[in-house]
Amino acid sequence: MLCCIPGVAFFPALLVSWSSAAFITSYVIAVLEGHVEPLVPYISDTGTKPPESGIFGFMINISALLGVITMCIRYLLIEKQNESSHFIRSSCNVFALCIGLMGCTGMGIVATFQELSVPSVHDIGALVAFGSGVIYITLQSIISYKSCPQWNTYLMCHIRMTISIISCIAFIPMIVFASKISVTKIDWTPDEKDYTYHVVSAICEWTVAFGFIFFFLTFIRDFQ
Repeated sequence: MLCCIPGVAFFPALLVSWSSAAFITSYVIAVLEGHVEPLVPYISDTGTKPPESGIFGFMINISALLGVITMCIRYLLIEKQNESSHFIRSSCNVFALCIGLMGCTGMGIVATFQELSVPSVHDIGALVAFGSGVIYITLQSIISYKSCPQWNTYLMCHIRMTISIISCIAFIPMIVFASKISVTKIDWTPDEKDYTYHVVSAICEWTVAFGFIFFFLTFIRDFQ
C-alpha cells in the first residue's frame, strides 16, 4: 500500500516504518539472546553484540540515508511553497536542512562505531544525532506555523510542536543522567549505584527517538 501513496510521501512512510523496525528488531534479538535486560536498555545497547549488532548497524545506516532524502525533499517543498507565500527566509530553510543533515551524520556514526568498541566516538555521534534532531524538528515546527493557514492546518502545527516540546524536555535529562553514569556497560542490575541514572536516561532516549519517528510521520500528508 505504501507504493500507492501519491507524490513523494513514500519516503517519510518508509523512513518511519524502517526506523521502527530497526529499533524493535535489534531490541527483540538482544533480549532473546540474553545480551540486555528487557527493562529499557539504551537503544545502542541493543546493537552492541552480534548478531544484532550487524542488523542494527545496517538498518540504522539505511535510516540515516532515508532521513537525508526526506529532509532534502522537505527543503525543496518549503522552497517551492515559499516562492508564492514568502513566509520564511530561504536562509532559515537552508539552516534547518544543515542541522538535519548533521543529525543523519550522527546516526551514521552511531551505527558504525559501536558503544563498547569506540565509546567516545559513539557517544559524540549519539549527542550529534539527538541534539541536531531535536533542533531540526523544533525548527520544522516553527516553519509549519509560519506557513499557516495556506500550507498547513493549525492542528498539524500543534501536533508537531507538542512532539518537539516533549522531545526537548526528554533530551535534557537523557544527557544529564547519562553523564552521571561512571561505567560504560550494557548489563545492568537494580542493585548497582548508577542503575537509576541508566533507567531514567534510557527512558528519555527512547522517548526522543520515537518522538522523531512520530514527527516524520506527520510529513506524509505534506509530501502527498
